[in-house]
Amino acid sequence: MKEKQIKMGRDKFFDTMREFRMLVQRKKRFHKTTNSNHRFRKHPNLIKDKVLNRSEQVWVSDITYIKTEEGYKYLSLITDLYSKKIMGHFLSDNQKVEPTANALRMAIANREFKNRKLIHHSDRGFQYCSDEYTNLLRANKIDISMTHSYDPYENAAAERVNGILKDEFEIGEGFINQAHASREINHAIKIYNSKRPHMSCDYATPEFAHLHQKHKAKSYRRLSTIKQISTKEKRSKKEKAIQLTSNFN
Repeated sequence: MKEKQIKMGRDKFFDTMREFRMLVQRKKRFHKTTNSNHRFRKHPNLIKDKVLNRSEQVWVSDITYIKTEEGYKYLSLITDLYSKKIMGHFLSDNQKVEPTANALRMAIANREFKNRKLIHHSDRGFQYCSDEYTNLLRANKIDISMTHSYDPYENAAAERVNGILKDEFEIGEGFINQAHASREINHAIKIYNSKRPHMSCDYATPEFAHLHQKHKAKSYRRLSTIKQISTKEKRSKKEKAIQLTSNFN
C-alpha cells in the first residue's frame, strides 16, 4: 500500500476487504468436544478481570476436532494468554485424558520462565478436571482455573486460536489420516508462532511477544458485562425519550 501511495485506516481496510470478499470466512463449530457432566471437581475461575502484564502468567487450553478420511481426530492446545504463543499441542484419535495431558507436558517442557507463578485456565471438560490432569498441574506448581459456565468470553482466547488455525492455516479438514494431519499441524503451528503477527500483541508474532513482553494485553469483556451495559444504555435512552415526550406534552 505504501508503494501505491494508498493511505487507509484499519476500519476502511477491512470494509474494502469485505466488499471484495477477501476476508477469511470463519467456519461454524458443529462437533462438540466438551463434556462437563462428570464426577470430578470443577475449580473456580481465577482469571476473571485479571490484568495481564507478562508471559507465562496464564495459559488457556482447549480441544478442537480435525476431520480426516479416517474420521475425526482431536487436537489439544495450550496457549499463553499474554503472547498468544501455542506452548503445547497433541493430536489424537480420542478425547481421553492422556492426549490432553501430553499437550500439557509439552507446554511445561517449553516454558521460558519456569519460576513464574502460572495459572492454567480451561473449560470444565472431564479431561481437565480429571485426577491425572490436575495432579500434573499441582506437581508443577500451576494453579487451576476453570470457566464458571458455558460463556465463550470466559475462554475466548483459546477459541480464537482454534479459529485462526482452522480459518487461516486450514487445518480443520482435508487430511488422509492422523499422520498426515499431524505433520501439517506441526508445520502450521511453527509458522503461527514465528511468523503470524497479532493485533492484540501490537502486531508482534507470538514468539517475539512471549520473550519481549512489551505490549499491553487485551482484556476480554465478559458477555454478562456487555449485556448489563447494553441494558443500561437501552434504559437510559428510554428514560430520555419519556422525558422528552413529557416535556412536549
